[in-house]
Amino acid sequence: MLDNNVRYLQLAFNDDLRLARAILPRIVPDPRIMIEAGTPFVKREGMAGLRLLARSWPGIVVADIKVSDGALGEVDMAAQAGAKAVTALGLAPVETLRLFVERCKQYGILSMIDMLGVEEPLQVLRPFYTQPDVVVIHRGRDEESNRNKMIRYRQINRIRSKYDVFISAAGGVDLREARSAVFNGANIVVVNVVKQNDPWGGITIDEDITAISARFLETIS
Repeated sequence: MLDNNVRYLQLAFNDDLRLARAILPRIVPDPRIMIEAGTPFVKREGMAGLRLLARSWPGIVVADIKVSDGALGEVDMAAQAGAKAVTALGLAPVETLRLFVERCKQYGILSMIDMLGVEEPLQVLRPFYTQPDVVVIHRGRDEESNRNKMIRYRQINRIRSKYDVFISAAGGVDLREARSAVFNGANIVVVNVVKQNDPWGGITIDEDITAISARFLETIS
């Protein structure tokens, strides 16, 4: 589903379905662009919202549900709603993460382990029988205001030295950060689609979404 020779742009929607469906037609349906139903979006809109988002986008739709328990049921719900990728928290129990990866594999969808709050991602990955498809190096939205909190790109080479996985970089990514992420080896760059008064970084909805997404693709290519 993912190509190691391609760099992907993941646009994250964290508001509501109305806003997402207004923005989607302004995004060129490039196979390098993935659409994320962010955690706040899923909490607002549920599986019905995820299903409509998946029907509105021809490419990969990521359900950022951050599975922390009950992996089988949560993956079932997301997959049946049309998601092609699902996230789980790296802080979840190892039993949950093993079930999560295996269930995603059964559905033929991407398993993404989000390392938000994880100090040593390698410790999370070591007990796995089957590795996830994607490891997400993530600086949380609440951490963006702390200048001492950076996306920890040093983790990428450490993970790559042991495991053949894709790496995603998330957390207040702008064009400059996207360039850094790819330079440091990330396969996927996650960019939030935000309102003008939102406190975190990303592409604002009043920008020329078509043009700015094209600039991101050019930057990470």
